[in-house]
Amino acid sequence: MSSGNSSMTSAGKSAADDKPERLYKVAFDLPEEAAHWARASSERLWTGKTSVKMEVQVRNTPFYVKGVAFGDIVRVRADHERRELVFEEFVSESGHSAVRIIIKGDGAEGEVDAMLRGFDCSWEVDATGSLWAIDVPPHVDYASIRTALLRIAGEGKIGIEESALALGHRNGLGLPESDH
Repeated sequence: MSSGNSSMTSAGKSAADDKPERLYKVAFDLPEEAAHWARASSERLWTGKTSVKMEVQVRNTPFYVKGVAFGDIVRVRADHERRELVFEEFVSESGHSAVRIIIKGDGAEGEVDAMLRGFDCSWEVDATGSLWAIDVPPHVDYASIRTALLRIAGEGKIGIEESALALGHRNGLGLPESDH
């Protein structure tokens, strides 16, 4: 699922020029523990160009990469040996947060789906159907969604990981600023 909160129209075109936006995959190398769990050494995320050379905007919500959310700006480098663009460093956040959940209990999918729709969130589901990457837009009251997710987790139906919390959402929880 893609976020309806980007500058893209429903036809996948940039609102500014009405042409389809060209997206690029960028490899984000995973730490050993995450790579083992993901069964991959890197996760490739879709990105779009920005006005700054070698800086791109993330266009989907990561399943494994920590500290990056939909819409964030990151710096990349060309890895000629690998023949791909590779994440180099975080530049700025978009205000979106990324939360991952693992479905543990039967029937949890419908409950989580309904709850996320009620909060105007979007999400992607991996091929197994059990790992969900959730995009929490800036306008969403994260404290409320977190309470709902923690209630479902408390029932043993899901596991939760807050992989990238935007400053606005952290402030809503009274958490300190993050150091990307």
